[in-house]
Amino acid sequence: MDESMPVAEFAAPGPLRDRLVQLIRSGTKTGTSSLLGDYEAKGQPLPRLGECQALMDSTGRVVATLEITEVATMRLAEVPWEHVLAEGEGHRSVSQWREAHEVFWTATPPEACAEAPVRDLDDDTLVVLERFRLLQD
Repeated sequence: MDESMPVAEFAAPGPLRDRLVQLIRSGTKTGTSSLLGDYEAKGQPLPRLGECQALMDSTGRVVATLEITEVATMRLAEVPWEHVLAEGEGHRSVSQWREAHEVFWTATPPEACAEAPVRDLDDDTLVVLERFRLLQD
């Protein structure tokens, strides 16, 4: 792996990460979402169009390379159905997707999502939507 390549880690190591990595490697999951506040709290730049990322599994092993194909920041209330489908996690509606993500974002331990979990999410909370493609598996 190119040491300068950013690492893509989905959730904390464990069953959820394993499932998400499997969905990515199968081509089912081609999108993800994060709170803008998480990037700001960590002082991390947003992903860039064309950037390659090393996909990390729960054991800390790089299992694939992803290329960022889209990045958008928008209000939580504006996340479109197309993005929900791209996340590939089986949500049947935008409201179901939002409910699941709000639970994750507000209940996840800090080491898994940010310096401190956000407790108050509303329609105006800014989220970063990423689309990616699997380059190398």
